[in-house]
Amino acid sequence: MADDVLELADKLWRGEVTTADVHPVGHLGGLAEVTDGVAFVPTFANVSAIDTDDGLLLVDTGSAVVAQLIHEELRRWNDKRLHTAIYSHGHIDHVFGVPVWEAESKANGWAAPVVYAHEHLPRRFDRYILTNGYNEIINRRQFGVDNLVWPTEYRYPDETYVDDHHLTIGGLDIELVHEKGETDDATVTWIPERRVLCCGDLFIWASPNAGNPQKVQRFPQEWAAALRRMIELKPEYLLPGHGLPVVGEARVHQALDETAYYLESIVEQTLAFMNSGARLDEALHAVSPPAELAERPYLKPVYDEPEFIVRNIWRLYGGWWDGNPASLKPSPDKVLAGELADLSGGASVLADRALALADLAKEAPERREADAALRLAGHLAEMAWLASPDDSGIQAAKQAVFSLRAEHATSTMAQGVFRWAARESSSDQG
Repeated sequence: MADDVLELADKLWRGEVTTADVHPVGHLGGLAEVTDGVAFVPTFANVSAIDTDDGLLLVDTGSAVVAQLIHEELRRWNDKRLHTAIYSHGHIDHVFGVPVWEAESKANGWAAPVVYAHEHLPRRFDRYILTNGYNEIINRRQFGVDNLVWPTEYRYPDETYVDDHHLTIGGLDIELVHEKGETDDATVTWIPERRVLCCGDLFIWASPNAGNPQKVQRFPQEWAAALRRMIELKPEYLLPGHGLPVVGEARVHQALDETAYYLESIVEQTLAFMNSGARLDEALHAVSPPAELAERPYLKPVYDEPEFIVRNIWRLYGGWWDGNPASLKPSPDKVLAGELADLSGGASVLADRALALADLAKEAPERREADAALRLAGHLAEMAWLASPDDSGIQAAKQAVFSLRAEHATSTMAQGVFRWAARESSSDQG
């Protein structure tokens, strides 16, 4: 399986397969020993294991769903007790495996593992408990998992640190460094003797998750700076939180450098619009990543999208208002939709035009033309449904339009929202 994982990573780098086929948040399974004493388990969120004389060190521990499978996979590779676990950040797909190892340690009479994380991470767990219902809803929507249950109990870290922290485990030096990027609680783990860098979600074989529409603030400028600091370490092995390993100093350098440049360009362009007094709408439809990077196999918008990153930059530096005076204190959506439906001759007129635009999108010779038609169709279908949510014809129109939008979307984020909207049209949520 090691050869399979590393061969697949090489094919992905060379473009022989794509992240549409090997999605970075897909569950691959198996185990690869990327170098002596370092194992990598690719799952929905990856787990890296380092063998030391005092026991195993894990960087991330997986989600509750696959924690037992990860444990079994690693036990086929190494039978030492878990000495230390490090949370790269507090997202729930990375931090729910420790109880499996603790139960094993208790059964065998071993010392319990110690968990390290940045000092901001416990605050994240506190916030997740506070916003349990919201997080359950948005993650069901994002991933299309209707029975997803958001946890209310967490395994908090035993030790936290502020800026950086040095560990020595079994004679092996481990450096923990705090960074900000997708989260404000990110930990980069560097093992200089083995030239292994565990970067968490600061690199995920996709356009950086710096704009997620339903989640809290991301930090793209700080993210780029973190990537550049990682380059200075000259790692030979990059083990990401999602996706496959990157092997070879030159490849690691390129991946980190180009991801940093990708983010820096989007930040620079967006700030230029903000500093000129433009509206968010102008930036959304003009800012794009450098063309030469948009085609890189590790920067495709298969999870997040550059357009969403622009929104997050605007929120970070300029607040939530988009610059449109009508949106500062808006009319309720349903009232506006009803008014426009009345002016146009009825909600069915809006729905019919939405379907016509959807048909144009199907026949459009270029993706840009199809996207433009579908954007407008989405507005009209939603307005028609808001104005007349119980009309079965309008429900069907909304379902058709947003199903098509989901088919055309490239990112997990957009697909999840559009599929939810298609299902919503035939539910009693209206």
